[in-house]
Amino acid sequence: MPGRKTRSFGTIRKLPSGRWQARYRGPDGLLRSAPHTFAYKADASKWLALTEAELLSGGWIDPQAGRIPFSEYAAAWIDERPGLRPKTIQLYRYLLRAHLQEDFGSRTIASITDADVRRWRADLLSAGVSPVTTAKAYRLLKSILATAAEDGLIRRNPCRIKGASVEKSPERPVLTVAQVYALAEVVGPRYRALVLIACFCGLRWGELAGLQRRDIDCDRRTIRVARQLCEVAGRPPFFAPPKSDAGKRLVAIPSMILPDVRSHLDTHTPPGPDALLFTSPAGKPLRHGNFRRRVWLPALASSGVDVHLHDLRHTGNGLVAEAGANPRELMERLGHSTSRAALIYLPSTTERQHQLADAVAARVQAELGKAGEDA
Repeated sequence: MPGRKTRSFGTIRKLPSGRWQARYRGPDGLLRSAPHTFAYKADASKWLALTEAELLSGGWIDPQAGRIPFSEYAAAWIDERPGLRPKTIQLYRYLLRAHLQEDFGSRTIASITDADVRRWRADLLSAGVSPVTTAKAYRLLKSILATAAEDGLIRRNPCRIKGASVEKSPERPVLTVAQVYALAEVVGPRYRALVLIACFCGLRWGELAGLQRRDIDCDRRTIRVARQLCEVAGRPPFFAPPKSDAGKRLVAIPSMILPDVRSHLDTHTPPGPDALLFTSPAGKPLRHGNFRRRVWLPALASSGVDVHLHDLRHTGNGLVAEAGANPRELMERLGHSTSRAALIYLPSTTERQHQLADAVAARVQAELGKAGEDA
């Protein structure tokens, strides 16, 4: 046929418009055209050569595969992730709805480019979305598209912005010991032990709300963390294991708060091993929103301190680090499986560096003195 040239791989033909079209048969036997036409026959030939190389190397991507809408693929991605906790699923669906759907929802997976991702992230930050939330949304998008690449829907992940996945939260305040005890005083007898355990034992809110009488061993001065109370929108509160296997742990109770723990058990915890350690005045499991509104915020107003409940854990972990805990010990106390969080608490001030240098000097002087005596 005039204007058409047969090749060992694919065909090239000149269209009535004067442009050139390249076509080939894929591994599935279907005849496919290049996604666009070419001004020159040499360009069409080059495209076919590259496509043939991809087929031979196993790097060929079915151009039809990536035409699935992002919203459809992302929803299935969340549903099919193994082991996601309910709160994580809730977070992912919120990020998808609030920050990804408008820009990418109607787009196909294959149509999302590096430039699209850069523009979307810049628009979020310009619109006043916090850097932390932007990092969470970017990390979700990157994970979804990484799976799309693994599934052979796209050639590579277009999320390639260095450092965009990293959350840089503002430094949380650290309370003084006097402030901790002031808060413990103003929350009242029912929740005094909760404040002290949150700080000096480093427990999270859900872990505190999930403690049972059986978890407290006053003779051995330990708290066993085996469950947490979870709250997810649209569902009643439920108990679940800690966030990870590392979250299941045994925490030592500092001796100075042991009398408060004993007093709480005697006064505010019902009998029986399954009884919750901390409850509402009506004896129900604690709800975070209710506790914050009815107990925590009034206590802050009375004490003149402006902190989050989680800052108690942050304060206590800092005290343990200052006492000389190593990363492994901090990881066990925090209930983390990696050292990233533990490293936050390790002191690295000029004063601390001088202390370390002085310790090295003392060790060297001792060794040199001992060597001189032996000579």
